Formats: sequence, structure tokens, C-alpha cells
Amino acid sequence: MSRPAPPLQPVAPSERIVLLDVLRGFALFGILLMNIEAYVGPLNEALSGVDPALVGADRVVDTLVYILVQGKFYTLFSLLFGMGFAVMAQRAEQAGRGFTAFYLRRSFGLLGIGLAHALLVWSGDVLVSYALLSLILLAIRPVPTAVLPWLAILVYLFAPALVLLYGALGTFAQGDAAWDQGIARIGAEAARVVEAQRHAYGAGSYAQALLQRVHDVGDSLSGLTINGPSMLGMFLLGGWFVRSGAIVAPQRFARLFARLRWIAWPLGLSLMLISVWLEPWMDPGRLDLRLSLAYASSSVAGLLMCLGYMAWVQRFHARLTWLAPAGRMALSNYVMQSVLCTLIFYGYGLGYFERLPRSWQLPFALALFAVQVWVSRLWLARLRFGPLEWAWRAFTYLRLPGIAR
Repeated sequence: MSRPAPPLQPVAPSERIVLLDVLRGFALFGILLMNIEAYVGPLNEALSGVDPALVGADRVVDTLVYILVQGKFYTLFSLLFGMGFAVMAQRAEQAGRGFTAFYLRRSFGLLGIGLAHALLVWSGDVLVSYALLSLILLAIRPVPTAVLPWLAILVYLFAPALVLLYGALGTFAQGDAAWDQGIARIGAEAARVVEAQRHAYGAGSYAQALLQRVHDVGDSLSGLTINGPSMLGMFLLGGWFVRSGAIVAPQRFARLFARLRWIAWPLGLSLMLISVWLEPWMDPGRLDLRLSLAYASSSVAGLLMCLGYMAWVQRFHARLTWLAPAGRMALSNYVMQSVLCTLIFYGYGLGYFERLPRSWQLPFALALFAVQVWVSRLWLARLRFGPLEWAWRAFTYLRLPGIAR
């Protein structure tokens, strides 16, 4: 009689891939650098490029963050999410255990955490989108490893191609009264939402902020037709890095990582500079070919620069292991960033909404992340998981994992 397959269990500390934890810590810092603007002011105003109202040092900082950070680190986080999926699938296959039910629980657990984060804390959450899109990965799991990177790039490029199509249609339709009125209404609605966010988050009560978050989350989910393919494409690319062995044994892929550092990242930066030259601010009240070219350039730049950042971190990850504790607690740290920042900046907290200058937001983010790295190191010296990681694992594995070392 064959012996029953061993049950799937959380990865032991000795089995963890250190490079992945370092990359998660690095991505967490980049996400905070990007999100800090959306904590300090209206969420939607932080997503449209370089704020045209800023001058001096504030404008310089806003431009640098837009070029080097925005759109690159959520892309990196998506890549890491796909890597995590592939690692779990490999472990399930090696253990001879079924994977579907286990992964569905994991996805629904993440969905619950994401909804709580998005509705109760901060509507800029990305976890809900990840949880919903992660279900598609199960259907794509049988795709051969050699096909994955090409499928990933094809899926990723769907969004910029669609935006280019919209931009071309918008250029040809300019001058048509019905079209112009429709675009004007979209611009007016975008401005109204920004003012609603300013009132609810900057001066409103918790109940008013909660109602606004419900509205924002609905808008965010309706935008998955644009953001979803980019995330899913990075999930698939992350799966290839694990399946191929590139992330576990990067020394075997030295040429690939060198090309990502010295070709992909500079090319991505060049495309990002072209995007800023075309349109530094994505005006929601416009839809034409020039604006869509700027968006498409920034989207492709996000892919290339994300891969370049990953390759540079891989090159120096032995010196960046101090990031690993924060990466091991990435979920808890991501949510805690939102909890702390909304309590500091929102009206129902300390009320510093729109009072921290853009040039001071980066030092604030750096200090907050340094504290998170320190706390994560202290926490993991005594405990095996971060608090949300522990709860997520308990739901996924249907048992309470031991948390003490």
C-alpha cells in the first residue's frame, strides 16, 4: 500500500529563497515611495503623472518619482506574486498533493485581507486585484515553460495597445460634438472625484472616508480592463523565472541578468523620458494619440525598468540581505504602511492631509521604511511569521501554524 502524500506546510525559514525576500523588501520600499503621495493627498491626483501645480524642489521630486518609481514597483510586486505562485505549485507537485483547493483558499484569503484593507483603511489597495487575477493562473498552469515569457509579454502589451487604439480613435473623433461633450464629462467627473476624495479623506469623518473608499474600490475594479493585463502578464513572467530556474540559480543565467541590467533598464528609462517629454501629466479630460503614446511608453518602460531593478538587486543581493526581514513580512508591512499613513494624514487621524510638501515626502517614507525594517528584524528574531502572514497561512492550510521560533 502506498504511503499518503505529506501535507503541504508553510515554507520553513531554512527553505526560503533569500533573493525573493530581498526583492520583496526592495519592492515594498519602492511601493511606499510611490504611495506616499496618495496618502498625503487625493488618491486619484497621485496617479496622473507630474502634478502641473508643483514648482521648485517639489516638482523635481515629483518628476524623479514618476520617472524612476511610479509603475515600476507594483510591476515588480506583480512579478514576485507570480514567482510565489510557481514556487507553491512546484512544492505541491513534489509533495504529490492536490494544488487547486489549496490555492483557491489562498486566493480567497488574500481577497478577504485585500477587501478589509481597501474598505477599512486605504482604497489604493492592490491585493483585491491580485486575488481576483490569481484565479486565472490556475487555468494557465499547464502552459509549457518555454511559452510562458512570450505569453506574458503578449498579455502585458494588451493594455498599452488598447490605449493606443483609444487614442487614435480620439484623435480622429476630435471636433465631433457628441465625442467632445463625452470627453468633457469624463474630465469633469474625474475632477469631481478628486474633490470628493479631498473632502472625505482630508476633512471628513471615518464614516465619510469609508463611503468614499467604497466608491474608489468600485472605480478601481472597473479599471481592471487596463491594469489587469499588465498584472497578469507579470504574474506569468514571474512564473517563468521560477520554472526556468533563473531565480533559484541566477548564476546559470548570467547573460540574461546582464542584459536586463545594461539593456532593459536603460531602454526603459529612455522610453520613460520620452513619455515625460510627450506628456508629463495624464490629463483625464483628454484622449488623443499623443497622450496615449505617452501612456504606452510609460507602461512598456515600467516592464523594462522593473526587470532591470530585479537584475540589479540580484547582482548585489548578498549586500542587501538586511531587506529580507521586511520582505518576509511584506504583506503585514504593506498594510501597516496604509494604517500608519492614513492615521497621520487623514482627517479622522492627525489631519496632516496635503500639509507635507512633496519634497519632504521622500524623507518621511525613508524613515518609515527604516522603522519597518528594524521592527521586522526584531519580530522575526522571535516569531516565524508576520501577523497577517500567519493569519493568511492559517486560512490557507486550515490549521494554525506554530508562530514561535
